[in-house]
Formats: sequence, structure tokens, C-alpha cells
Amino acid sequence: MSQAVKTEAPKEPNGSAAKANGTAVNGKLEALKRPRHVSGGVEEIIDPFCNPEKPQRISFHDVTSAAFLIRGGVERTPCPKSTSSDLYGMELYLKKDFLQYTGSFKERGARYALLSLTEEQKRTGVISASLGNHAQALCYHGWKLNIPVTVVMPKAAPIMKIQKCRNYKARVIVDGNDMGEAKSLAMRMSREEGLLYVNGYDHPHIMAGQGTIGLEILEQVPEPDAVVVPVGGGGLIAGIATAVKALSPKTKIIGVESEKCASFTRAMENDGPIHTPIKNTLADGLAVPKVGYNAYATAMPLIDRMVVVKEEWIAVAILRLVEEEKCVVEGAGGAGLAAILAGHLDELKGKKVVVLLCGGNIDTTVFGRCLERGLAAVGRLVKFNVEVSDRPGGINDLCALLVRVGVSIKDIMHERAWLRDVYTVEVKVVCETVDWTHSLELKNELKKFYSKVQFSDVPLALTNDTDS
Repeated sequence: MSQAVKTEAPKEPNGSAAKANGTAVNGKLEALKRPRHVSGGVEEIIDPFCNPEKPQRISFHDVTSAAFLIRGGVERTPCPKSTSSDLYGMELYLKKDFLQYTGSFKERGARYALLSLTEEQKRTGVISASLGNHAQALCYHGWKLNIPVTVVMPKAAPIMKIQKCRNYKARVIVDGNDMGEAKSLAMRMSREEGLLYVNGYDHPHIMAGQGTIGLEILEQVPEPDAVVVPVGGGGLIAGIATAVKALSPKTKIIGVESEKCASFTRAMENDGPIHTPIKNTLADGLAVPKVGYNAYATAMPLIDRMVVVKEEWIAVAILRLVEEEKCVVEGAGGAGLAAILAGHLDELKGKKVVVLLCGGNIDTTVFGRCLERGLAAVGRLVKFNVEVSDRPGGINDLCALLVRVGVSIKDIMHERAWLRDVYTVEVKVVCETVDWTHSLELKNELKKFYSKVQFSDVPLALTNDTDS
């Protein structure tokens, strides 16, 4: 196993992760030799370990080597049976990797990549660009292993995540309007300072480290019928698929993306990674505009199906996990369950299924919005407009009706200026109900007493709209 740590520069397109980190004795000299080209007057430095011309596929041996090295340094996370298995109609297990110290699966690959450095590289240090999870994992394990870490984070990165990286004694540079600009700066610094750039999803050691999740799943849930994995840059599903397919070939590997960032699906359609426009998404951890070349080459032959889900279903999944499993996950962490809730995986009913909950680093304000959006998507948070009498007691009568029906008012406002009838007032109400049936009961009761009622549309979860 120890031989896997000795590394050399990648030579073959299918070279294993064990060859991924090598440099010359003089790290700065090797950094200056890294391939680069000029595009549109701007010099673009190519990461030698993520070369589109020579993609590297990891092997099962790479994953087992990673498992040997990182044991004791990362959490072996639980994979219990869901308390709502009967509700979903399948034997559902939840792999809770959001319980890692820094809140995501990223620790596995980060630690393995750092442990696989040469002594020269460990003294010089590493650099990476990240919005959050990868940066935190790399900074934390660099701190624990006494390896200098520099992270470049775009200006849009959450302040909380920036501060956590600083708490782990890393050099944190906040620059760039987006991840593309942050990565360009990190690559330039890598060349100038002789630092090894560690891609957060496409570096071979990163993929091998993430694959250890697959080994744990098969130990905890023998011979599952399917493993459902959230997909961003592709490194996670590449590693897990490599491990699972080697030990349990009949197990299906199913990837899940948000409709706002379906970069792997587009890569499959294009027969290779292609730039995909990214929109704002609840699953910001999956918002990678182009999947990794190594990740694509490794995962593509092993994936059985790729699913794209609507944002509303991710919000519903976050809500369900909080209420039923007492798990707080980020959007990326809820994507796998979202595919089940949306009805995309009905062929797995009655079967043994493992869903990966990959991360729990969600901003508190975003978390609140996700819960509200989830409630609205299942018809438990509704809004309506109703015109009531503007005489004294008019709004009081409306509130008394709501009390009788048993709903909870979340927000209420009224206006007079834009109504034709000067003796009426329009009241806008947002309220919480038990379920959509209860909401319909409210609607029918309102129509008994008021002639002008405008109610919420039928919520997404009840429209049978599973198209992605």
C-alpha cells in the first residue's frame, strides 16, 4: 500500500491516481514548466493533472490505497435505514457524510491528496480555488498535517466559510468575481510560487479519496440495488462508482443534478465535458460549469443513469430530511432524495437503495428560504388574496374564519388604493396549513363568505410534473 504514495508526473492517459502528484525535485522549476497557452490575449495555465488531452482514470487500487491512508483521519460516517422507508416504498438507507468535521465529503479526497505529497511538496504547500467545501476540507487537513495551504475564494464566497478557512491557519485570498477568475489567479500563483494546485473534483487523488465512501457503503449495506449520488464536477460519482462497481457490479450507480447546473448531462450529450451556463441554485455545491476530464473519463463507463431534478424538489428534500430524519443538509446534500421524491426513480420501489447526503454547509438564511419553499411546494404554505368589507371588524371577521379552519397566519397585509370599490379592502395572506387537503378546505370556506378570492396554484408536488 505504501508504494501508492510514491508519485511521479502523469505519463499515460489512463495512469492511476498513484502517479498524479509528482514534480521535479525543485517544485518551482516543475511549476514553471506546466503547460499553458494564450487565448484571447490572456495566458491560460493548464493543470498538468487535469489535462483534457490526457485524462487519467482512477482504479479500484487507488481507492483502496486512499482508504488505507486516510483511516483515522476522517470520520467513518453512519448509513442507517431511513425512518421513512415505508413512505418511499423502498428499503432506503442514508449515507450521512455531512457529519464529517468540516461538514462535507470533501475531507476524504483532501486528506488523501495531502498525504500523497512528496516531502518537498509538503514543505512548499498547496493551493486551490473553491467557494467553500473543498477549501474548508483542504485548510483543515493541511492544518492538522502541518502542510501550508493557500485558497483563493471568489468575492461571492460566504463570509462564514472564508472565516472558517482562516481559522484553520490557511492563507486565504478573496479575489475574483466568480470561480473562473479565482481559479485563474490560483493557477498563476501556483506557477509563480511553486505550489501544487489541487483541483477540488478532478485531481486523481481527490477522486480516489471520495471513492472511499463507496467502500463504506458496501460494508454497511451489502449488495444494494442502487446508489444515488449528487453530481457537480463529477469527482464524487467517479470515485464511488469505481469502488462500488468493482465489488458489486450489479449495483446501479445513479447520478443526480439540479436543472440549474446539469453539466454532466450536457457532457454526456456532447460526448465530452463542455461549458454549461450556471444559474443561481439551491445546490450551489453542484454548480460546476464544466465537469472534470478525469472524472468524466472515469465515471462515464460506470454510470447507469443520470437524473436532473427541479429546484423545488431539492427544497422539499431539505424539508423532509429536517422533519423526518433530523438531518440538516445543503442543497447538494438533498439532491439524491429529491430525485426519489420527484418520481424519477420509481423503478427502484421495493429495492434496497442508498442515497448519499454529501454535505451540510448551508447558510442559515438560505436554509430558512429552503424550508419555506419546500412547504409551498407540498401545499403546506399557501397565499391568497381576498376582498373584504372596509368597515370596522372586516379584517377581524377574516381572521376569525382562519382561526376556525385552524391555519396559522405567517404574513398579512392590506391595500385600498387600487380597488374600484371604495368600501372594500384587499387582504393578502400567507398562511401555513397541515397539508394541501387542509388548504383546499380553507379555500372552500373562504368562497362561502367572500365573492372575490384568488388562491395559490396547485403546488408542484401535487401536479405529477416529473419532467426535468
